[in-house]
Amino acid sequence: MSRVECRLDGMSLRHALLGLLSERPASGYDLLKLFETSLATAWPATQSQIYTELTKLAGTGLITVAAEGPRGRKEYALTDEGLAELRHWLIETKPQRNTRSDILLRVFFLGVLTPEQAHGYLAELIELSDQGYQSLRRLEESVDWDDGGLSVYGRIALEYGLRFNAMRREWAEWAAGQIT
Repeated sequence: MSRVECRLDGMSLRHALLGLLSERPASGYDLLKLFETSLATAWPATQSQIYTELTKLAGTGLITVAAEGPRGRKEYALTDEGLAELRHWLIETKPQRNTRSDILLRVFFLGVLTPEQAHGYLAELIELSDQGYQSLRRLEESVDWDDGGLSVYGRIALEYGLRFNAMRREWAEWAAGQIT
């Protein structure tokens, strides 16, 4: 397992699940669907990663199995310790600054390409930004927004993604104009 996968399986996935469960109890399947419709653009996770982390969280007492259904379906609920851990993470730990960017590293070395190739790279980045923007717009339209915490703050996070993609597109267009 790579460092990135370890980090995904570790603290941030843990806190994403605790945060989702702070709204209401949910099964692993419910949580997977919530990831797909809310957190996927900010913090994607696979089914196996989610179920593995749920088992770990239950083992440490941060969540509990609130109900069991047919075919081994479990509904998880946040415990007081889990809520305390989520609050600790939100208030007392600093977010990790993402200092690596594959996109910008490539920009530094576009000079080894022909101007046409460099323009091609930036055109792909413009397209990537457009696709990201459109994907978020579709997500925004597909969600049944309400006044709950996940909706309010989810919309704020979604707006960040929309603005980021718009900014990256604008920057890539500007950068293409700088290459002669």
